[in-house]
Amino acid sequence: MSTDEAIDTTTAHSRYREIGRAEWARLAADMAQPLSETEVVQLRGLGDRLDLTEVREVYLPLSRLLSLYAENTKRLGVETSGFLREDDTTTPFVVGVAGSVAVGKSTIARLLRELMSRWKGTPRVELVTTDGFLYPNVELERRGLMDRKGFPESYDRRALVRFLTDVKSGAPEARAPFYSHMKYDIVPDAYVTVRRPDVVIVEGLNVLQPPPTPNDVAVSDLFDFSIYVDAEAEHIAQWYVDRFMALKTGAFSNPNSFFNVFSHLTDEEAVETALGYWNSINLPNLEENVLPTRHRATLVLQKAADHTVERVLLRKL
Repeated sequence: MSTDEAIDTTTAHSRYREIGRAEWARLAADMAQPLSETEVVQLRGLGDRLDLTEVREVYLPLSRLLSLYAENTKRLGVETSGFLREDDTTTPFVVGVAGSVAVGKSTIARLLRELMSRWKGTPRVELVTTDGFLYPNVELERRGLMDRKGFPESYDRRALVRFLTDVKSGAPEARAPFYSHMKYDIVPDAYVTVRRPDVVIVEGLNVLQPPPTPNDVAVSDLFDFSIYVDAEAEHIAQWYVDRFMALKTGAFSNPNSFFNVFSHLTDEEAVETALGYWNSINLPNLEENVLPTRHRATLVLQKAADHTVERVLLRKL
């Protein structure tokens, strides 16, 4: 499905500011580059073509915008508490990052964590991925969902909502389960603990899903700002294959990896296997569940075939 098919052009123009790459890049003209080339390489995911130019022209101004939103939301909270003659009850600013498998959202989330923490108003930033809220493999097997891992029904949505409710209620700490990509499963008794930072970034496929019933709370109801990382499906498919091939000779070669069986495939077999998974699992999930949530985002990053951002859509206030 193309970008134009995903959001009606008239709707996009009425609800979003449409900002081209050159115009967006000019916003960073007076901003110092806080990251070194080494740091950018360390943050970059497999297959991503992130470089210092992309960081400076796209993600640096985005991080500043997010920091401004967070600072002003906190200021409003303080003023509201003062008006009500209560103690300050402001809570962490929560940013959701959504998008397809292999679109680069994990890299973007890690990058925003580093960049936002360099701004004076948001020095403490935590990142949580929704992988930790997947049901354990044994439960997925029991429910017959192993082949639908990543689809909305494979997540413990209620646990994710409880976690974010704890964050937004100002609890001293909130704990998220830990997911091992090497084991392809939840690690028992391992957690990511969040202790009232300035910002919490939540990254995942389905974080913009509407609630299952009108009486339920949507995960996105607990976000203060949300980002959808968008690209043409055929481009994402190529990135998925490229990443699979890189993993075949990298992480998959670890004998302890759940995916070690793929390390012995020929290149031709590996491409065929990757495309099989893409066409049978990831593309249907994108088309049925992920892409339809794009219009719910506060901001959309639209990527070109080379992974660079070519356009930004920002919802009007």
